[in-house]
Amino acid sequence: MATPAITNQAFAPVLFWDIDGTLLTTDRAGMVAWNQAVKELTGHDFDLKTAIRTPGFTDHQIADRTYAFLGIQPDTGDIARLVGRYEELLPGSLPLRNGRVLDNVREILETLQRERPDVRSYLLTGNTRAGAAAKLTHYDLLHFFPEGAFCIDTGARAGIAKRALEMARLAGPVHHEAVVVIGDTPHDIECANAIGAKTIAVATGGYSLDELQPLGPWRAFEVLPEPGSFLDLLDSLMGAGAAEPESDARA
Repeated sequence: MATPAITNQAFAPVLFWDIDGTLLTTDRAGMVAWNQAVKELTGHDFDLKTAIRTPGFTDHQIADRTYAFLGIQPDTGDIARLVGRYEELLPGSLPLRNGRVLDNVREILETLQRERPDVRSYLLTGNTRAGAAAKLTHYDLLHFFPEGAFCIDTGARAGIAKRALEMARLAGPVHHEAVVVIGDTPHDIECANAIGAKTIAVATGGYSLDELQPLGPWRAFEVLPEPGSFLDLLDSLMGAGAAEPESDARA
C-alpha cells in the first residue's frame, strides 16, 4: 500500500468542486423533478431543457428565471416553495434516468482520500444543500466532501465562493496559491476569480472547451485527467510558473 504523502498543511491544496457537469450528470433527472414542481405550483406545463440554459445558474436563479419565462412575478416565498418542492421530488426522480459519475472523478477522489489526506475537498455549488445531498447520496459521492457552500438565495455565485473560502479558512490553513475551483461553466471561472483562486475547467457539462478556454482558466480539459496526472497538477501549484494561466485540451 502506498504511503500517504506528508506535506506542509499550510501549503496543501484546497479544492472546491462543482457538482452538475463536473462530478456527475443526472441525465436530466433533475429537470424531471423541476418540471413536475413547476406544474404542481403554477399549473403550467414547463420544459426546463428548452426554456432556459441552466448550466452555471443556481437553483434559486433557475426558479427566478422559470417564473420570468412563464410571465409570473414571483416573491421570495414563491421561489422558496418551488425550490423546496423540487428538493422533495429530486430523490425520486434520480433513479428514473441513466445518470453517472463523470470520467475519472471517483478515481481522483479515492486517490486523494487514500494518498493525499492533506488535500481538502469541499463543494462549491449552485445546488441547495438538500439538492446536493440527494445527488451525491444517489451516486455515492457524499462521503468525499465534509462540507460545502451552497445556494441559499438568488444572489450571484461569487457570494457562494466567498462563503466557501471563509468556511475553508475556519477549518484550517489556506494558501492563496493553492486554492482551486473545479467546474464546467464560465460561472465557475467567475467564482474562482472572485476569490483569487485558480480554475480547473472541464468541458463535461454545458460548455465546450472552445467556450471555456478564452476565459483564462488555470487549466482546461475535455475531461478530468486520470488520478496520477491530477496529483501531478496539484503538486505543480506551488512550483515555478504555477500562477501562469494555461489551457490543455488533452484528456
